[in-house]
Amino acid sequence: MTGQDHLAWPFFDDGHRQMANELNVWADGKLAASDDAEDVGKTCRSLVAELGQGGWLRHCVGKAYGGARDNIDVRSLCLMRENLARRSGLADFAFAMQGLGSGAISIAGSADIKARYLPKVCSGVRIAAFALSEPDAGSDVGALATTARREGDYYVLDGEKTWISNGGIADFYCVFARTGEAPGSRGISGFVVDADTPGLEVSEHIPVIAPHPLASLRFRNCRVPMANLLGQAGSGFKVAMQTLDIFRTSVAAAALGFARHALHEGLARSCSRKMFGQTLADFQLTQAAIADMATGIDSSALLTYRAAWVRDCLGEAGTLEVAMAKMVSTETAQQVIDKAVQLFGGLGVKSGMPVERLYREIRALRIYEGATEVQKLIIGRQTIKDFQRAQSRPAISPK
Repeated sequence: MTGQDHLAWPFFDDGHRQMANELNVWADGKLAASDDAEDVGKTCRSLVAELGQGGWLRHCVGKAYGGARDNIDVRSLCLMRENLARRSGLADFAFAMQGLGSGAISIAGSADIKARYLPKVCSGVRIAAFALSEPDAGSDVGALATTARREGDYYVLDGEKTWISNGGIADFYCVFARTGEAPGSRGISGFVVDADTPGLEVSEHIPVIAPHPLASLRFRNCRVPMANLLGQAGSGFKVAMQTLDIFRTSVAAAALGFARHALHEGLARSCSRKMFGQTLADFQLTQAAIADMATGIDSSALLTYRAAWVRDCLGEAGTLEVAMAKMVSTETAQQVIDKAVQLFGGLGVKSGMPVERLYREIRALRIYEGATEVQKLIIGRQTIKDFQRAQSRPAISPK
C-alpha cells in the first residue's frame, strides 16, 4: 500500500514519523483481514490485547497513566487510525474505542478513577465504551432521558442507551445521564459504570452491515458509587462534547485510511486487468477516475492533519477545522471506494472482496460522531459568525 509521503508535511514532528513507520512494520506482521470474523466480539477482544501488548494503546491516555505523551495527541490518534484502517476496519475500531471509551475519564475523572482505569486501558487489559446515544437522543444530546438520582453515597441509574460501540464486550462504560441540576444539556452528568454492576444489562446486540460489536444497554435501579462521578454534577454534557472534540478528527483519519486502501486496490486492478488489447489503466476514463480518487485523498489528508495540528499546537478546539475534516474525509472516502468498486466490475460486489468490505465499512463513518448534515450546520453557522464578527470590527483608516 502507498500513502506515507504526507509524513514529510510540517504538521508532524520526528516522533510522529517514527511512530507511523514502526506501526506500519508491526501492522504488516500482525494484522490480518479480520473484518468479517465469525465472532466479532472475540476478535475485537483479541485485537485490543494485541494493540496493548504492542504499546499502541499508550496513545489513548496521558503519560501519567502509562501513555506515550503528556496529553492525548490528536495527530498521533489520526496517524494510528489512518494506518490501522488501511489494513483492518476492526483493528481501527478496537483502537479508537479504547480512546473514545476512556476519554471522559482522561478529561474529568478523579485521580483515583484515572489510576484505576487508564493503565488497564493502556495495556489492553480492560475494554472501554462510551455510552451517550439513546433511542430518542442521537445528534440532540440534550434530549437524553436516562436518569441518575442521588441516594446517599450512590447514584441510581434508570434508562436505555443504544448504538453503543463495544456494547456487550466492554469491561466498563462511561455513561451520561440526566441528574437535573438545570434543564436541557446543563443537567447531565457522566459516570463510570462497570459492566458487571447489578442493574446493568445488554438488552440487544445490533447487527450492522460491517460487523462490529454494537449493543443497546438497559439500566434498572443500577447503583453507581458517587466516587464514579466524572467531574462535577451537571457537567456531563461538556465532558461528552470535549471527548468527542478530541476523537472526531480521528474519524476523518480512519476514512482517509479506508480511501487509501481503496485507491491501492483500484490501482492494482487497473494495472493488471487486460481488456481490448490493453490494460484498464490505459483507458482515459480510468485515468480520470484515478485522478479524482488521488486528489480527493490528498484534500482529505490536508484537512484532517490541519485540524489535528490546530488542536495539538495552537491549543484550540478547532471546531470549524474538525467539522470540515470529518465531512470532507468521510464523504470523499465513500466516493473513492465507490469508484474502486466500479473499477473491479462484477468482482467489486462479490462478498469478501477487499473493495466490497470497504464499501460496507465506510458507510457508518458518515453518521457516527456527528453526521455529515450536522457538520454542515457547524461549518455554516461558524462561517456566518466569523463574517459577522469581522463586519462589526471598526475599520482601520489608511495612513
